[in-house]
Amino acid sequence: MRWLREHVVLILGIAILLYTFIPIFVVVLMSFNDPSSRLIYRFDGFTMDNWLHPCEPEGLCSALGTSIQISLLATLGSTILGTLMAFALVRHDFLGRSSMNLLIFLPMATPEIVMGSSLLALFVATGFSGQLGFWTILIAHIMFCVSFVVVTVRARLAGMDDNLEQAAMDLYATPRETFWRITFPLVFPGILGAALLSFSLSFDDFIITNLNAGNTTTFPMYVWGVAQRGIPMQVNVVGTVMFAISVLIVVGGELNNRRRSKALATAS
Repeated sequence: MRWLREHVVLILGIAILLYTFIPIFVVVLMSFNDPSSRLIYRFDGFTMDNWLHPCEPEGLCSALGTSIQISLLATLGSTILGTLMAFALVRHDFLGRSSMNLLIFLPMATPEIVMGSSLLALFVATGFSGQLGFWTILIAHIMFCVSFVVVTVRARLAGMDDNLEQAAMDLYATPRETFWRITFPLVFPGILGAALLSFSLSFDDFIITNLNAGNTTTFPMYVWGVAQRGIPMQVNVVGTVMFAISVLIVVGGELNNRRRSKALATAS
């Protein structure tokens, strides 16, 4: 009982983590499933065919490729725009700055159905009703990802020590050299985190995409469509791969931070 009292927080933390990871474990398990029927979602037997033939279901890889293209472009666009906006909000004083800080949070707080229908109304009003597709999805994704980028990068900028930049300029560094050698390396972790967040939000978005997609099919829309007649197990393969990539990015970043910390400790 004494040991339980001393480790109750640790036990509860592990139990909560295991609970949250149960759906992921199911996805990984089902990626090796050989179902007797697509209408029944249960594990009937082990097979590697789902991994060897991930594009066997018609339209899966096409929808996946579309989602990846949109997510990469939306990540690039929203990261550039959001980073510039974050620098402007933190480093410059201008008319309407306080109001802009408030407005940045509105897309994050607005329900997706409201934003999706608003964007659809905007596209229809501007004459894009017959051209809904790849580009309207991309515009919509950039618009709702920008806010997340601004908030993430702004938090990084607000917590950065300005004395390092001032010291660089005291040592006769030009503004350009100060930015690329001091400011950007310090802000880059925040920019990278914002980019990864934008990619995740764009890749798995369904509601806003569905309202502005036209005849274009993304991966979440494909999963929603095939779910009505039975989900192919290759969908779980895609989910497992995306989860593995996310874990590798997090673990790689943590190992890199530990390596840098150890190198700094050795140098000092």
